[in-house]
Amino acid sequence: MILKELSEAFGPSGHEGEVREIILEAIKGHVDEYSIDALGNLIALKRGHSQFAARNSLKVMVAAHMDEVGLMVTRADKDGLLHFDVVGGLDSRALLAQPVVLGDDRVPGVIGLKPIHLQERDERKKLPKVSDLTIDIGATGQEEAEKAAPKGTYGTFATSFAELGGELRTVKGKAFDDRAGCAVLVELLVGAGLSPCPYPFDLYAAFTVQEELGLRGARVAAFRVEPDMAFVLEGTVCDDLPKKKEESPTTKLGKGPAITIRDRSVVCDPRLIRHLVRVAEEEGIPYQFKQPGVGGTDAGAIHLVKEGVPSAVVSVPSRYIHSPVSLLSLEDFENTVRLMKAALARLTTNMTKRVDSSSVSL
Repeated sequence: MILKELSEAFGPSGHEGEVREIILEAIKGHVDEYSIDALGNLIALKRGHSQFAARNSLKVMVAAHMDEVGLMVTRADKDGLLHFDVVGGLDSRALLAQPVVLGDDRVPGVIGLKPIHLQERDERKKLPKVSDLTIDIGATGQEEAEKAAPKGTYGTFATSFAELGGELRTVKGKAFDDRAGCAVLVELLVGAGLSPCPYPFDLYAAFTVQEELGLRGARVAAFRVEPDMAFVLEGTVCDDLPKKKEESPTTKLGKGPAITIRDRSVVCDPRLIRHLVRVAEEEGIPYQFKQPGVGGTDAGAIHLVKEGVPSAVVSVPSRYIHSPVSLLSLEDFENTVRLMKAALARLTTNMTKRVDSSSVSL
């Protein structure tokens, strides 16, 4: 399963090579061209069916980011413990006593936590800072620790992928933000590898880097491709567990792909939102709207490139993202693939025509 391979791959922001190799191996033979740019983005082109090329000259970009949140070693102390900083948005509460792997050699370690038996009463009430934590790799001194994991070594959580089952066919793993989106995009390309190509336009698949550090790869990729429109595939927040206060969850597990109206980085194009909703309803695909104003995605960078790019975001809901382990529903994952395949197949040049936004409703 491509989702399992991608989830277990080592790929913090700025070190996405292993993820890129897995994707490249999966899509070879299903795309017409591919290249890797100076920043590390993998951009693959699947040419549209020649029957439609003359009358549908759309250039469509679909993006998903390869990187995950992680760790980076900053120094080793005299006791052989490794001090570190976080790469991307990680809550220190999620780090305590977690097993990790470091570097290309996958050196195993554990993020140190003082046992509760040794904590003072006041210590138990305080949230530890990242600067107070260390990674224990079993080294007996500074020299041994520095040899195993020098300054600048990347780390990720040592989390294995597994199927939990149940009605929603739930799976657990790390980095579903955004290996879930990458896996959906791979499925779109593999399906497009059939002859004839089901998409009536040139499809540019951008597997981007460094999203967790500020949408960096997406900006470069979009500048190069210059798409007429873009779709971003994500693994997004799912907070549907019971709460003391009644409130609308961002998304719910098992309720289908989540369509973004607005988040902190982008106001999605209403024409594309309307298209996604119409296709979902015609195909009988469950869908939901992500709670507006939450999070940010590569669309935040893509839609601002050059003269502007109409953009939309479709996500697989995932519980506990930006933590050592996340959960998602394979039902949601497969319905995201279904929705995107059908929505892409029905795109036309008319969808990029400018309309008065006051006349567009969802």
